[in-house]
Order: sequence, then structure tokens, then C-alpha cells
Amino acid sequence: MLTGGRVYTLDWEEPAPDGAPAPSAPYEDGTPRPDAEAIAFSGGTISFVGSAAEAQALVGAGTRVVDVGGATVLPGFVDAHVHVADLGGRLEQIDLVGVADEAEAVARVAEAAAGVPAGEWILGWGWDEGAWADRYPTHEALSRAVPAHPVLLRGLHGFALWANAEALRRAGIDADTPTPSGGEIRRDAAGRPTGLFLNRATALFDAVVPAPDAARLRARVRRGLEAMAEAGYVAVHEAGADGSLMAALESLEREGRLPIRVYVMLSGRDPELLDAWSARGPDAVEGAGPDEYLITRAVKGHYDGALGSRGALLLEDYADAPGNRGTGSEGYGYDHDRIARLARRGFQPAIHAIGDRGNRETLDFLAGLFPTAAEVARLRPRIEHAQVVHADDFARFGRLGVIASMQPPHMAEDKAWAERRLGPDRIHGAYAWRTLRESGARLVFSSDLPGSDHAIPYGLHAAVTRRDRAGQPPAGWYPDEGLTPEEAVRGYTSWAAWAAGLEDRTGALALGRWGDVTVLDVDPLGTPAERYGEVLRGRVLLTVVAGRVVHEALPTRGASP
Repeated sequence: MLTGGRVYTLDWEEPAPDGAPAPSAPYEDGTPRPDAEAIAFSGGTISFVGSAAEAQALVGAGTRVVDVGGATVLPGFVDAHVHVADLGGRLEQIDLVGVADEAEAVARVAEAAAGVPAGEWILGWGWDEGAWADRYPTHEALSRAVPAHPVLLRGLHGFALWANAEALRRAGIDADTPTPSGGEIRRDAAGRPTGLFLNRATALFDAVVPAPDAARLRARVRRGLEAMAEAGYVAVHEAGADGSLMAALESLEREGRLPIRVYVMLSGRDPELLDAWSARGPDAVEGAGPDEYLITRAVKGHYDGALGSRGALLLEDYADAPGNRGTGSEGYGYDHDRIARLARRGFQPAIHAIGDRGNRETLDFLAGLFPTAAEVARLRPRIEHAQVVHADDFARFGRLGVIASMQPPHMAEDKAWAERRLGPDRIHGAYAWRTLRESGARLVFSSDLPGSDHAIPYGLHAAVTRRDRAGQPPAGWYPDEGLTPEEAVRGYTSWAAWAAGLEDRTGALALGRWGDVTVLDVDPLGTPAERYGEVLRGRVLLTVVAGRVVHEALPTRGASP
């Protein structure tokens, strides 16, 4: 039992598309108010929600009572687009997030390589391919500093690789290497690779970097999920599991070692896996109980590249790269027929689309799956990112029932360069949460980890204020696209439940729902938008999944046996 808290059940009608609270919502002084003080769990589900006095009468000899000391109790948060094995793996790699320039990155790599036997791979990640797009590095300085190791440094969002000379040699990449469809190999005046690879060209190294064995992959997945539990998440949506990752997840599930729930989108780049699941069909959610920790019922496809690396597919040229409109569709490895076949078998299509042309053509693809929009909508299709949308296409999201699966941190991190890519007109269709809501689209939020910080307070702050961690810009970046605190919280809770087809089982704190709860030491619903910077200082105190504590950071005085 959790008592002594500010409990928001979210068990009321959701806000209108313009953000106005529903008549049934418990609002006071312009902000929602808590509608309970205590919550109890039994058998993995919620067995009580109400006042502290009523709760006390239910305490039995075997009840653990936790006084949360006025903290905020919310439906469990879900990160609806993650790459969890990458998170676990990158905890083993050189962290380059926030490095200012090439020189700082090279110095950090050289320091790490000094303790590694010659010849072993050095892997790192996190340099920002969007912010560095006008000053992309070459292999020269990296090769001089670390000549005896193959080095691969992946960009923050995964759409760029920076390699040294030894890595190029190991991969057999030279001036004669053809550029893969949907990718770019940066070359010097003589045609020799500079060491910088963009979009689908990053796959040239897939076969040469040693893959983790099954045990190590399981360990990475477990480590990544534990990190998400510590961050307050009760579930994640894995955005593209291949056969190896599926095997790891299924093994952990059999062993009862998944600390939080995982909703899986199968990778559209693993034909063998897709064919096997096409024959099997998606997991059913009807009747799913609180012990269901692994559900596979979606298929992920990549329609285009990323905006930062100028790979997102645009209707017109990039404003800062005339003649370039990005890459997508079959040229980017998107398998229309296989994704369509899985969708017609009942799998939820979840398509990565970032550019305005990429989004338009993805909407065309979804519209062509079935004769009517109602049949399409029954799949609850998702566009992952929906980052840049043409004005003519917003209403199509609502008509087709397409979920816009978006990342508030991307706005905060991309705003430094996004307008340079798109120009002053198209930028109004970018990161357009409010416009999508008003068009009738459903939203769901995530971090796209490990490409962005997955901290819950950070995502909420970005969604509400349209500002970064430093509070910039003071008035918010295109603030009319910001959301209310309730909408931001729902983007990670009740709307995430709906996106997975689980709205009858989770997403609200009500009797019989799964016992999934996140407890914070700040109040993201009761804090007015004008003071929302306070939410950034928030900490996760408790994560509860199926009525079991999977992360606890409460003061010891707050608990009793």
C-alpha cells in the first residue's frame, strides 16, 4: 500500500484537442488536483484507491505500508520508443554526449584506448550529427591519435558513423567501395572515404564489428531495462527488435527476469523474423493479465533518414543544402510488401518517418492497406517521429486514426539547427504537437533512447514549455505548439496504454487495473505551466510494476514493515 501521497488517477475524461480540461476532470485554480491519497495492490492489480483513512482500515498482517510523504503518485510512465539493448550496450562504450568539437572527442577516445590491448575495437557514441553537420570530422585526427585500434563512433541519433583508418581497413572500405542505396560516404577530392558515413551507409560496418553473444546481449537488455526502472518507467516500447534481440527478450521473460514490461515492434529489416511472426500472428491483448511482461504485436519500418544528417525525405530541397531532398522508401531499404503483409495479419504498423515527404508517403502507404479509413484505424497505426509534416497532411492523421509517436526531447535538442534545415516556412510544421492534436491525431511520447535523455522530468518539461534544460528560449520555441501539463503526462501514461491496445488494463489508477505506478518528488500535474521549470529538478522515488517495487529511492523513514 502507498499512502500519504498526492494521487492522480487520470481516471477521468482526457482534455479536449485544444488542451481545455474535460468537464469531469478534477481541476482547481487552473491545474488538476489529486483525486486520492492512497493506493493498494494485490495479486498484481490495484485493489484500492481512495483516502488515507479508508486505506488504513484495509491494512493486514502481511501488508507493506509505504508512506510516500506527500510525493506525487501517477499511473506508470511508459517510454514509447526505445532501443533498450543499445542503452545497455552504450553503458559499455565511450560516452561522447555533449562533446564540443572533434578535438575533445578525439582526446576522450585516445584516453580510453590507452588501457585497451592493441587491435581491439573501440566503440563510442553520442556526438551530435545534427549540430556537427556543417563541420563533420574526418578520420585523420582520430587515426593519428588511435592508430592501433579500429574505432567506430556512432552519432547521437544513430544516423552517422565516424571511423578511423584501421576501422576502414577492417571493413575493406576504400575509394572503390560503392555508396549504398539510401546512404552517403563522405569522400575527399580523390574519392577516398573521409571516415564519415551517413544514413544507410552506416550499415557497411555491421558485419565487421563483433556482435555480442547471446549471454552478453541478454545482460545488455537486462541492464537497459533496469536503468529504465530506475528512471521511473514501468514499460517501454522496443522500436525494432531483430531475431537476436527477440531471443534475448523471450529468454529473460521465461526466466522471470524482465524488470519492467516490454511492448515489441518487430524489425522490418529482419525478413526471416517477420516471416516467422507472420505465420504465427500477433500476441493477443484480450485477457492479458498483470504478469504479461512481453507483448509482441507491432512491426517497425524505416521510411526515411534523419533531419540532422539531412537524410529525412523532404518535398523540397533542404534550406541549407540546395539539391538535397534526403532519402527514403525502397531506396532506404523500406520493404513495402512485407510491412503491408504483416499489417494485414493484424500487426500494428509503426513506421519511422521524419521528413514532410516521408510522412506524406507513409500516410499514403497506410491509407492503401485497406479499402476504408476505419479498417486502417483499427490497427492503431503509428508514425514514429512525425517530425516534419506538410500543412496539407495534418488532418490525414486524424482521418486515418494514425498515432503520432513523438519525442519532446528532440525538439529541445534539435531547435539549434532545425530551422536552418527547413527554413522559416516549413519549420511551422515541425515538432507540431498542438497542431497534430487539433487535427484529430492521437499522440504518444518517448525519448528515442539512447539518442536523447530519457529522464521523465526532462521530457515533461520539454513538452510543456518548449524550452531546453537551460530554460531557453525564455518564451519557448514556437510556444503555440506546447501542451498542457495534463497532456504531457498523458503522453507518457494513458495515451501510451492506448497506443499498445492496453487502455483497459493500464494507463489509469483504477480498481482491477495493473499495479503499475510511478512516484515523483515533484508534481507535474499540479505545477502551473509558468513555473514548470521546477519540474526539471524532480526525482523518481518509486517504480512499481504489477504491485511489486522495482526501484525505490524513498527516505528510509518513509517505510514500515
